[in-house]
Amino acid sequence: MTVFHRNELKSPLPDSLKGGVVAIGNFDGVHRGHQAVLHRALELAQARGVPALVLTFEPHPRSLFQPQKPVFRLTPAPMKARLLEAMGFRCVVEYPFDREFAGRSPEDFVKSILKDWLDASEVVTGFDFHFGKGREGGPAYLMEAGHRHGFGVTMLDAFRDENAEVVSSSRIRDLLSEGRIGEVNGLLGYRFTVEAEVIKGKQLGRQLGFPTANMALQPEATLRAGIYAVRLRRPDGVIRDGVASFGYRPTVTEDGAPLLETFVFDFSGDLYGEVCAVSFFAHLRDEWKFDGLDPLVAQIRKDEQEARAALSAVAPLSLLDGRIAF
Repeated sequence: MTVFHRNELKSPLPDSLKGGVVAIGNFDGVHRGHQAVLHRALELAQARGVPALVLTFEPHPRSLFQPQKPVFRLTPAPMKARLLEAMGFRCVVEYPFDREFAGRSPEDFVKSILKDWLDASEVVTGFDFHFGKGREGGPAYLMEAGHRHGFGVTMLDAFRDENAEVVSSSRIRDLLSEGRIGEVNGLLGYRFTVEAEVIKGKQLGRQLGFPTANMALQPEATLRAGIYAVRLRRPDGVIRDGVASFGYRPTVTEDGAPLLETFVFDFSGDLYGEVCAVSFFAHLRDEWKFDGLDPLVAQIRKDEQEARAALSAVAPLSLLDGRIAF
């Protein structure tokens, strides 16, 4: 996977990547709505024998315009790139979304980036894509600009689920805050996955007989506090089942910071310092405060058995899910 970052954007794009089909969007979550756009770009590129690229923007636009209201990134840049690679893309352009970029005219965006730098032969995006200063560039503008500059434009309508509801990242965030993992995974088309470095905790789990791999998620994460059946993937690709607790550990601390603690089944190794991925399969229960450690341990044993049962007969939701969580 080739990922172009800020400093590399001043250099010419390799000739092998020019003239391709470019999917444009923020694609936070890479959910089924995004996948409709992305799959169309892949199909067009394959049919024409040209490269397929993704043009996305970092950081999330809200981080620039509303820094006081940070957005929970369903897929931070590294996770997004991993998903796009699993879909079949070999190049992702992470364009810097800063004040200079936000102030560009729509024509400057089209000419300097789409035409001169990428030399796009086709642009694929959602119907609601807007760009340029004040979001002045919209679908009609892009279609007309494509005609002038010699590239095609394909726009897809909003993707709706089986209940005719629009699939969106904000809807998925709301469902995560309610612990409705099954519905989240259905809208994503793959198991919701987070990725972070395993850090040292107070090692209380080890003392209780349930050592955990601890990860600090984004401070703005809206994931509901509770217990989940999960799978953990190590950097070498090895996957193990487990049960995870996300929350504040009210039984053992009064002011704990939110932490994801994963007890990996049948494993006794050291994961400290590894960047691991945890995929969520089911929400088992909310986080509870227990009257001491003995009832906590008894409940953890029950959670382990329930998680093992929940994970015993799972199957991939899609090809993408099979590449991420299996």
